Amino acid sequence: MADTDKKLKITLVRSTIGAVAKNKAIVESMGLRKIGKTIILPDNAATRGQIRRVSHLLKVEEI
Repeated sequence: MADTDKKLKITLVRSTIGAVAKNKAIVESMGLRKIGKTIILPDNAATRGQIRRVSHLLKVEEI
């Protein structure tokens, strides 16, 4: 794939308090622990799958 250099900028914008335990685990596994924290991850199928599960808690931008 030629898209190996694409990245996603992901920011936690909503709290995981009251979220399903599986969704909390997904957010934490991505490295997001506090509201406002931003990480950069590769744009691949695994990352897109995680984002799809918890999209209501995140803001995603393509870099």
